[in-house]
Parts: sequence; C-alpha cells; structure tokens
Amino acid sequence: MGAGKTLRTKIQQTLRLLPALRLVWQSSRFWTVARVGLLLVQGILPLLSIYLTKLIIDTVTDGLLNADKQAVFRDVLLFLILAGTVTLVTTLLNSLGEVVNTAHSQRVTDYMQGIIHDKSLEADLEYYENALYYDTLQRAQQEAPYRPPRVLNRVTQIAQNSISLLAMVSLLLSLHWGIAGILFIAAMPAMVVRVKYSRVIYRWQRKKTPMERQSMYLGYMLTSDQFAKEIRLFDLGVFFTDWYRRIREQLYKEKVAIATGRSFANFGAQAVAGMLIFSVYGFIVYQTVHGDLGLGDLVLYHQALQRGQNNIRGLLTSISGLYEDNLFLANLYEFLDLKPNVVEPTYPKPIPHSMSRGIVFEHVSFQYGTTTRKALKNINLTVRPGETIALVGENGSGKTTLIKLLCRLYDPTAGSITIDGIDIRNFKIADLRRQISVIFQDYAKYNFTAKENIWLADIDLPRDHETIIDAARRSGADEVITSLPQGYNTMLGKLFDQGEELSIGQWQKIALARAFLRDSQVIVLDEPTSAMDPKAEYEVFMKFRELIEDQAAILITHRLSTVKMADRIYVMDQGSIVESGTHAELMQLDGTYAHLFETQAKNYR
Repeated sequence: MGAGKTLRTKIQQTLRLLPALRLVWQSSRFWTVARVGLLLVQGILPLLSIYLTKLIIDTVTDGLLNADKQAVFRDVLLFLILAGTVTLVTTLLNSLGEVVNTAHSQRVTDYMQGIIHDKSLEADLEYYENALYYDTLQRAQQEAPYRPPRVLNRVTQIAQNSISLLAMVSLLLSLHWGIAGILFIAAMPAMVVRVKYSRVIYRWQRKKTPMERQSMYLGYMLTSDQFAKEIRLFDLGVFFTDWYRRIREQLYKEKVAIATGRSFANFGAQAVAGMLIFSVYGFIVYQTVHGDLGLGDLVLYHQALQRGQNNIRGLLTSISGLYEDNLFLANLYEFLDLKPNVVEPTYPKPIPHSMSRGIVFEHVSFQYGTTTRKALKNINLTVRPGETIALVGENGSGKTTLIKLLCRLYDPTAGSITIDGIDIRNFKIADLRRQISVIFQDYAKYNFTAKENIWLADIDLPRDHETIIDAARRSGADEVITSLPQGYNTMLGKLFDQGEELSIGQWQKIALARAFLRDSQVIVLDEPTSAMDPKAEYEVFMKFRELIEDQAAILITHRLSTVKMADRIYVMDQGSIVESGTHAELMQLDGTYAHLFETQAKNYR
C-alpha cells in the first residue's frame, strides 16, 4: 500500500513538470527547438573528440615502428584536421549557444511575466487585500522567469548525458564490468545531498517569504519619494535602515547556515566519489604498465572514465535538479491556480444601453473574506437615471464597499443588485464596468502625459480626440494642464525625466476628467474634491449637475455642504443605512445627518 502510494506520488510529481515544459514551448517554439538541438549535438561531439584522440595516439605509436614516416604523418594530419574541426565546431556551437540561451531565456521570462500579469488582472480585488496573496505572488515572481526553462535544460541534459554515458559505459565495460557500477556509486552521495538540501531550502524560502517582503517594503520606503518627506521630518531614516539591516542579517545568518551544512555534506560526497574514481584510475594504469593496454588505450579509457564520471554526475544532478524544480514550481502553480470568485455569467445578458428603471440594491449584505464582521447589512436603495444620490457617513461605514459591489469588484454575500430588473451578475463584467465611471478616493496617479492620464478612461478613443480636452474643461483640469511646460503632452509625476509633479487638488481634477471622459450611464465620485478649496469644489459640483443629464450619479463625500444639491441622501453607519431623504427632510428629522451638518456648519461660521 505504501509503495503504491509512493509510486503514485512520484508519477504525480513527474506530471507536474509537463506544464512547465508546455509553458516553455508556448513562449517560443523556434528558440526551444534551437536550444534542445544544440544541447543534444553538444553532447555527441565530445565522443568524436575522444575517439579521434585515441586514433591520433595509436597512429603515432604504430608510426614509431613504421618506415614510411610520410604516410604516418599524412594519417596523423588527417586525424588532427578532423579533431581540429570538431573543436572548432564545438567552440562555434558554444558561442551560438550563448546567443540561443539568452534569446530563449528572455522570451521565457517575458512570457512568464505576461502570464503573471494576466493572472493578477484576473484575480479578485479581495486577493489584493490579503497578505497571503502577496506571499504567493512574490514566490511566483521569483520562480517564473527561470524554473520552466531550467526544467527544459534538465530534461535535455538528461538525454544528452544519457547518450554520452551509454557510449562511455559500453567502452568501460570492455575493460571491466565493475567500473560502470563504481561510477554510479560514486555519484550517488552527491545526489542524496542535493535532494535533501533542495527540500530544506524550499521549506525555508516558503517560511521566510513574509520576512523577505517586509525587507523589500522597508527598502522601498527608504528609496521612494512617497515616504521621503516624513522619513526626514520624523528622523526615521536610521530607524528604518536598522530595521532593514536586522531583517537582512537574520536572513543572511540562516542562509549561510544552510549553505555551510550543504557545503560540508557536498565535501563528504565528493571525497567518497574521488576515492572511488582514483581507484579506477589506478586499475587502468596498472593494466597499462603490465602491457595489457597501449598508450592510446590508456588515454582513451582515462578520458572515457573522466567523461563518464562527468556524464553520470550531470545525469544525477539533472535528476535531483528536476526534483528541486518540481518543489519550487509548486510556488508558480499555486499562484496560477488561484480562482476568482467574481466570475463571468454562463449565459450573459445584454446590458441596457439606456436605463429606464435604474439601479436597485435589494437587501444587500457583504463581508470581506478575511473578517467575520459584515461591512454592509441589508442595504436597500435605488438610483434612477438623471438622479443624483449622495452617500454620507463616517469612515468605515461602508460607502466605498457599496460602490465596489456595484462595479462587481466583489459580489454580495446576500441580496442582489439589479439594473432595470436584471441582476448585474448576469452581465459580462467588462460590459457592466464600461457603463460605470468611478473615481475612487485613492485614485491612480499615472506617470504618463497629462493627455494620457485622461485618455486611459476610454482607450478606444484616439489619443488626440477632442473629448479629452472637453473632459478636462468640465473637471477644471484644463486650466492646470495648459499652464504646464508642454501642455497636454507634459509628463506628470517625477518618475521619468522632465516630469511635472502636481498638487493633490490638481491630481484630483485630472482624475475627475477621467470620470467625465467615459460615455457611461452611471458616474460615481468618491470624495472627488476633498483636496480642493471650497470655491473650486462648488464650481465642480455645479458643472457636475449641469453635465450628468440622464446619467445616474452617486456622490460620496464628507463635506455635507456639497450634498444639498443631491436628489436623495443616504446616511450610513456601521454598514447600514440609518437615514434617507432630501437635505430638507433629513434636517427636519433632526437625526444623525442633521447633527453632522450642524457640526460642520459651525466650523465655517
């Protein structure tokens, strides 16, 4: 029973290597064939070189007794030319191999990074809010570029070494049957050490991934402009560098301890191998001294033994290397096997191109997978075409989470969200999101040109489309952009040369322009003007009211003075809607909204 289970496990582990080979093949068929072909040819050429060396020595030895020295020289010269040709071809293939390996490795690296990027885009937003996901991602990024091509190399080297080894073993068997067995025995200790420490390193790396990520984060903080001001203001430089060094020092000590153990184990394995191989050398010399072997045979068997030792060592190293690769490929497969919870419908329905009844949240509840607390509880609200609603409440009350559900960044735990009576889970995800323009509070700041920053909201448009400038005018960004050195072609941010950094308020106007550019049926502004002065904020909202026309609009803000113009206001607290109505109705109710409004109003008196 145990043996059967072990066999099944070995078969399963072997089959896990096949996807890696398939990935290598898909990355570039031409370079894969070229790489494999070169490796096989490079495995055969040494056999020719050994045999030609034997012929040269035998011809010279026989020629010492031959009176026709000219004929002997012609024969030796022919063999020398052939040997030189083999050497030249070997050198040429080695040089060509460098080009092929570089080209193939780059193709595989780019292809694997593309797969990781695609998988990252497919992953639910929930994954990005889970530290374990980032551990998995980092391990995948570490292994993806080089493990699959390494598997190909190992398999090819196994074939290459097997071909050479068969020839060498056949040759050595003619001398003595026990030599081949000694070769295998000599190589086994090194293989055992390799397999053992592959497991040790694999387990250590998985365990230390969070610590590695923490050191990377500290390094990022110390070199990023995002933290530069506060690090200097609060004098955190020494604190963070010491913290970074402590982590790296701990990782260093543990790595060195593992490397030391492996080195001593390798030394023991190589010592055993060395003694066994030198005993065989002694046997060959003994046979030669006693006249059983000629000088050519001595060189032939010496080289065959040397090559055979290298072949079997390479063979067992490749096999143990495959075991190591199989362990570490689990990191890549773990990432690629992540399944999204937000999935496409089996039979999608067309999304209405012009809403009639609007958006309805009906008894919607939601909780994040990493917590037991509900972020939303029994939400019921309606947003009709041409209507503006406002969501207000303290931080953490669930306002932004509600918008994430509308965009299907998450799906509700309970209840439904419909557009014109159709559950949004029945629409293609891309079709749904195409109809919603959202600017979140933590909007992106792209280090591209000002024009591209706006154009990214609708990349189906030409980059020079007039609606880009129109959207900038509507958001107030046009005034900011035209004052820049190269106008709409100015690079924003400081990441690239000649980039211009904007204030937070100016970045918000750029982000707002993205919301206005997209021709969508729903527009959502999540704290869109928090960094603007009251006058600029008022102007934006007045334009906003004029421009939404028949669009459904959802406004999230802390500044209650701006929500008075909303058709309906929903007050949220701890994931629930506690009040709803117009500004006048809520003030008359004299509840949570009225209290918040009066509190803010006092600050402006």
